[in-house]
Amino acid sequence: MKYNQWKSFLFVLWALALFSCDDSKESEYEDEKENTEEIKEKEQGEGLADWTTETHTDQLGVGYATVFPQDRVNRIDIVLSAEEYASMQSNLASLASQNIGNNFTDDKPDYVACDFFFNGKQWYEVGVRYKGNSSLWSAYDRRNGKLPLRLKFDKFEDDYPEIKNQRFYGFKDLALGSNFSDNSLMREKSATDLFNDFGVPAVQTAYYEVYVDHGDGTKIYYGLYTLDEVVFDTMLNTVFGSQEGNCYKPDGEGARFGSSGFTLDDFEKKTNESEGDWSDIQELYNVLHSTLRTSDQEAWKTNLESVFDVQGFLKYLAVNNTIQNWDTYANMTHNYYLYHDPTDDLIKWIVWDHNESFMPGKGRRNAISLDMSEVGSNWPLISYLRAVDSYMVDYKGYLKDFNDNYYVPATMDVVYNGWSSLISSSATSETSGYTNLTGGASGFETGVQELKDYCRTRSAAVESYLNQ
Repeated sequence: MKYNQWKSFLFVLWALALFSCDDSKESEYEDEKENTEEIKEKEQGEGLADWTTETHTDQLGVGYATVFPQDRVNRIDIVLSAEEYASMQSNLASLASQNIGNNFTDDKPDYVACDFFFNGKQWYEVGVRYKGNSSLWSAYDRRNGKLPLRLKFDKFEDDYPEIKNQRFYGFKDLALGSNFSDNSLMREKSATDLFNDFGVPAVQTAYYEVYVDHGDGTKIYYGLYTLDEVVFDTMLNTVFGSQEGNCYKPDGEGARFGSSGFTLDDFEKKTNESEGDWSDIQELYNVLHSTLRTSDQEAWKTNLESVFDVQGFLKYLAVNNTIQNWDTYANMTHNYYLYHDPTDDLIKWIVWDHNESFMPGKGRRNAISLDMSEVGSNWPLISYLRAVDSYMVDYKGYLKDFNDNYYVPATMDVVYNGWSSLISSSATSETSGYTNLTGGASGFETGVQELKDYCRTRSAAVESYLNQ
C-alpha cells in the first residue's frame, strides 16, 4: 500500500473510532437519563394512588385519635399473595421445630410484604410477621390461626423506594396482640390503661377486627385483636418528649440484674443501635450491687436515685402487685423496657405485655405477693429496694392511692361494662380455628364478670395488707 493510500486508510479508521466513541457516549448518556427518570418515578409516594401526607407519612405528626380510638372498634385488612402466605407458614413451621418444651426459639419470624387496607385506603408492601412467645407457640401447637402479628410499614423500602418512610398516620411499627388465653379479651387493654392512668410509662392500645386474605381472594376473620403502640417507635417521644436516650429491651438472665449471670448482651438496644455504649446499664448494675447498700444505706440510696427512677419503679410495683401480672420481672426475664431519659438522666421502667394480668399465676408460676417477701436476691431490683424501710413506705403509699382512686370496684364495673358493650359483637363473632374464646357468648360474659370479681378480691387484699 502506497503512503498516501495508507494515510487515507488510517484517517478512515480514526474517523470510525471517533464516531464509535461518540456513539458510546451517547449510549451512556441515554442510559444515565433513563436511570435518572426511573429514580424520579420512584420518589416517595410517586404513583401510589392512596398516598397522602396525612395518612402515609409522619410529616403532620402522629394520629393517635385515628389509630387508637377509645370509642369504636377499627377494622384492618391484610392481603397476602399465595406465595407470601406460604412463606410465612413455612418459616413458622421451621421455627417451631426448634422449640423444646416451653423453651422457645429466640429467632424471630421473618417479615413478608402485604397490602394493608384501612378505611378504604391502601398501604403498600407493608412488612408483616408473627410475634410473641407463649401466645404464639401455644396457639400454633393447637392449630389456632389467631396468632399475634407485628407490622412495619417501611420494612421493604429498599426494594420499593416509593414507600420510603411509609407510615400509618405517623406510626412506623405496630403490634397486634391476639388476646391469648383471655375470655374477656380485656386483660391487655385494661391493664395497660391502668398503668397509664397511674402515671407508669406504657403504650397506647385500641381494639381492631383483623381480616386476612391468604391469596385466594377470601377474607378470613382472624378475630378481635388489641393493637399496641410500639415503645421505641412513637411512645418515647409522646411520653418522654424525645427518643434520643438509649432504649433497651432486656431478655435473658441479665434482665434479672442479679449478681449471677448478668451480661450486657441481654439488653437489646432499640435506639442508638450503632453506638456500642451500654455504660448506663452497667452503671445501674454497679450502683445496685455496691457495698454501700449494706455499709451506708443512705449513700447507696442517693447513688441509686441518681441513675434509676426509683419512685417510678415503686409505682409500677404497686400497680403490678395489685392487679397481679405474673408474666414479668420476679418471674420472667422479659416483658419490660428501660429508657435512659435525657431530660433528668434517669433510667425509666416501661411496662409491656399484659395478657397474663388479673390472675394469681399459671402452672408453677405465681404472681408475687403484696409484701414481696418471697422475692429473692436474684431479683435485686425488688429485693434490695424492699429491704429499705423508706422505700416500703413509699410503695405502700402508692398501693393505697391506686387502690383508693384508680382500681376501684365500682369504677372498674363501669369500665368493663363499657368495653363489653363495645367489643362483644366482634369477640363473639370469632369462628372456630381463629379464636381463643371458649364457650362463645356465655364464655365472654363469664370472662368479663371474672374481671369484675377479681377487682373486688384484690381491692380487699390490698386494704387488708395495708391495715396490718
